[in-house]
Amino acid sequence: MRAFSKILIANRGEIACRVIEAARKKGYRSVAVFSEADARARHVSLADEAVLIGPAPVGQSYLSIERIIDAAKRSGADAVHPGYGFLSENADFAQACADAGLVFIGPAPEAIRAMGNKAAAKRRMIDAGVPCVPGYQGEAQDDATFVREADRIGFPIMVKAAAGGGGRGMRLVKDKADLLSALASARSEASAAFGSGELILEKAVIEPRHVEIQIMADNHGNVIHLGERDCSVQRRHQKVLEEAPCPVASDALRAAMGAAAVKAAQSIGYANAGTVEFLLDREGKFYFLEMNTRLQVEHPVTECVTGMDIVALQIDVAAGAKLPMTQSEVVLNGHAIEARLYAEDPANQFLPQTGPVLVWRPARGEGVRIDHGVVEGTEVSPFYDPMLAKIIAHGATRDDARRRLIAALENTVLLGVTTNKGFLIDMLRHSVFAEGAATTAFIETNFAEICPANDALSRALAATLLVDASMPDSEFKGWWSTGAALAPVKLAEGEKIHRLDVAQRGAHYTVTGEGQTHAIEIVTRGHNEFRFLADGVEGKGAYAIDGTRIHLDLNGCVHSFEDMTYAPAAAKDASSDGFVRAPMSGRVIGVNVKAGDKVEKGQTLAVLEAMKMEHQLKAAFVGTVSAVSAHTGDQVSARQVLLTLAKDGA
Repeated sequence: MRAFSKILIANRGEIACRVIEAARKKGYRSVAVFSEADARARHVSLADEAVLIGPAPVGQSYLSIERIIDAAKRSGADAVHPGYGFLSENADFAQACADAGLVFIGPAPEAIRAMGNKAAAKRRMIDAGVPCVPGYQGEAQDDATFVREADRIGFPIMVKAAAGGGGRGMRLVKDKADLLSALASARSEASAAFGSGELILEKAVIEPRHVEIQIMADNHGNVIHLGERDCSVQRRHQKVLEEAPCPVASDALRAAMGAAAVKAAQSIGYANAGTVEFLLDREGKFYFLEMNTRLQVEHPVTECVTGMDIVALQIDVAAGAKLPMTQSEVVLNGHAIEARLYAEDPANQFLPQTGPVLVWRPARGEGVRIDHGVVEGTEVSPFYDPMLAKIIAHGATRDDARRRLIAALENTVLLGVTTNKGFLIDMLRHSVFAEGAATTAFIETNFAEICPANDALSRALAATLLVDASMPDSEFKGWWSTGAALAPVKLAEGEKIHRLDVAQRGAHYTVTGEGQTHAIEIVTRGHNEFRFLADGVEGKGAYAIDGTRIHLDLNGCVHSFEDMTYAPAAAKDASSDGFVRAPMSGRVIGVNVKAGDKVEKGQTLAVLEAMKMEHQLKAAFVGTVSAVSAHTGDQVSARQVLLTLAKDGA
């Protein structure tokens, strides 16, 4: 090992900010890298220096080993921290850093290779005596082999990408008839995300807990674990809530899982931070899932309960230091829970969202920590992962942490782009989660239908704010010669139109419509925040008006409406109009039909890649393709027409 003084962070967003802050505390200078889309990003302004590494697409910027090594050379950096995602588990990148004379703040390339492929890693763990889920992890990758092995294992099974993680290239197959299509889609997604379409099969463990062990190891042969995290609450196989410790982990179970994780790390001569992930079944048996040879998104909850700075430990280990503690000195204190704030629409199958950040106001409070890379006035683009921030709460007990996290989410304001904030609050309040009983089936079982939280009062307040903002401030505000001002307001909520009448006398409003009446007073109204009296109850909220759209945050619930009051009458529109539109900005990675083709209802017509996920666009009815307007490789915007269908018999 050799000394270093300047660290380049080969990442973006909240994790780049996190590493920059840790480096600064330890006296190291930092270098950020950024794409053209990230010129105004928070990590760029936090770093001591920053280097532009290319256009927005990750293949030309954050995934370009050559450009990142060049940025290190140009800036004089002598160490590289990879963060997580992107190149963090790429052995070739770690080797390229070493070849360029840079200290890689992470494990050796050999360790990354050993665990970077799930098939090879599982074979190694079986040899090391670590409990593993029954499955197939062989070299043969033809469909016939997979069908035969799936029959041997028994359904349901998991199809998983051998490379990478984050739920990409993963499919649950409950019936043999769905296996071939699952293999094809998993291969495609894995190839796009990780550059490898290799797959493995595993017996699906029904409703398990997803529990992982944090490992720390130095280059002097010392390996310890820092306890476990429960990461069971997931959607699309991606984590949403994480906590430490696991609600059902006894001291004996923690010791057994910790010992297995340490054994896994020792079997490959591991050094630096890593995570060994397990599935924990209903009987308390655990099975090796994978090892992540990097820092984890959810590391803050472990930091909260151990009092350790894991990123600082990574830096120290990379500089050649020994671990400053032994296993017996690791003590867990209290409980911590983390919520991932995503730019996504839970009510629309968690579809990733793009849009402006009009207002960003992170919460503060006892036991509250927020890791983020958000900058007010910037755009959430379609090029990167939709996670915007992590809200973490620590308390003496699990319920202390849960209540603090709910309050922190309620008091965190992000307006302009749709997020999952309200959904996070709903999950934290749910009795199953409150009781510590959530498994990987929690969301699917308890939130089969997620409805927008807009209600009559939110509509009345939105209409009031729109009218109030349109009136000039004067002592005669809200008065006509014939008495109170009366303004009709038309608000669009998706496809639904709400018609309201707002009567105003000074700061007092009466909003009527749809069978309800609300008496509202705007007590104070400042920059993006206001206090109000509604039907005798005083409250406060945040708001932003962006053109004809108004966004409200009321008690942690975010509402968004389009002001259609002065919009021209629209032609009749329906979901079956024949136009197949992009649900969001992204890149077309496949068009499966051509003009003149007959299609069935539900048939996949095209595939869009956006925010590191694949989205299949399906036919709404039986018909014929009359036009194809997009082609593979095209970059398209939200609502852009990609194909046109004609309904049979129309």
